[in-house]
Amino acid sequence: MLASNLTQEEELNWLALKMVPGLGARTASRLLERFRTPQAILTATRSELEASGIAGGVAQSVASGCAFDEAVLQQQKMRECGAELVALTDPRYPQPLREIFDPPFALFARGRVELMASLMLGVVGTRRPTPYGLAATERLAGDLARAGLTIVSGMARGIDTAAHRAALTAAGNTIAVLGCGVDLVYPSENRKLAAEIVDRGLMISEFPMGAPAFPQNFPIRNRVISGLGVGVLVVEGAQYSGSSITARLALEQSREVFAVPGSIMSKMSWGPNLLIKQGCKLVQDWNDVVVELGPDARRALAAGAQGRLFASGEAVTETAGSASTVQQTDNPIARKLLERIKIETPTHIDELLARVEDVSSSEIVAALFELEMLGAIRQLPGRNFVKVW
Repeated sequence: MLASNLTQEEELNWLALKMVPGLGARTASRLLERFRTPQAILTATRSELEASGIAGGVAQSVASGCAFDEAVLQQQKMRECGAELVALTDPRYPQPLREIFDPPFALFARGRVELMASLMLGVVGTRRPTPYGLAATERLAGDLARAGLTIVSGMARGIDTAAHRAALTAAGNTIAVLGCGVDLVYPSENRKLAAEIVDRGLMISEFPMGAPAFPQNFPIRNRVISGLGVGVLVVEGAQYSGSSITARLALEQSREVFAVPGSIMSKMSWGPNLLIKQGCKLVQDWNDVVVELGPDARRALAAGAQGRLFASGEAVTETAGSASTVQQTDNPIARKLLERIKIETPTHIDELLARVEDVSSSEIVAALFELEMLGAIRQLPGRNFVKVW
């Protein structure tokens, strides 16, 4: 696992740059392109800074060194809650986020920082979901987490909370992108969920320690949710909701946008239904997302699935004509499914659900995905499966 490449003094310089009043992500990135390091920026004269194209007031704030006292307090608060600073030059900084128009030049992180290198998917939606929206989120986020994707959301009420919980319940990975400091919990009722995410997942924010959850922070936060992953899945939301903003940002960042269809009678389905009308991918199950991913992403998921499937078993190839099948795996559900799926006759998923007893539909779907990614089975139109020769 990669470690931070910052010394304590370098971290203090990054924090001081972060705490300069009025210095936004795009302006800071422009300064970094010219001066290379925060230390060089902070020791530059006002005239040198103004020559870089920044406003006189901001240049004065940078040159005065007024942010260093606050930077020392920020460093202390980070140590107290176990947070880390992941700067733009840090090898752990997520590469997809680095490529957007205005990446945060520093992220505060608590939890498993290594998840920043995983394959991520944003899941967003309304704070006031319907029972249908919650059920769809729990099913899709759980199945996608089992498939190996890290579920990214904003830990807001409603769909965000359901997405995080579904990923954790599936023993998958999740990242919460906050609109406040990582030492705070918003909303407060998610305190237990936040603790679990810090323990088993990752919590990140571009806002400094102690920053309140101001309303204007959330549209800024949304570009990080969309920028981190291969795409964004919208479950429920009104036409002009935060989730619609995130979808628009994802399109601007050349990310895939997926949407779960809903009732035309529900205002909460207006947003995703409109996205589908505009050409975004309609999602009914996890496979609708996976098949749209690029070759590299699919190979990464396949490698992860193979690792999980053969964690303590082995693949044995048995030749019968040109037939090859998996004989030993660590996944008892996968073994049961392989016994019931034929080479010559397609088997419908409903038949598998009926014939494999004492197993949930989500577990069966996850096992089918693993077998499909391994090449042991193939899915035909109509959700039929055959064993691969």
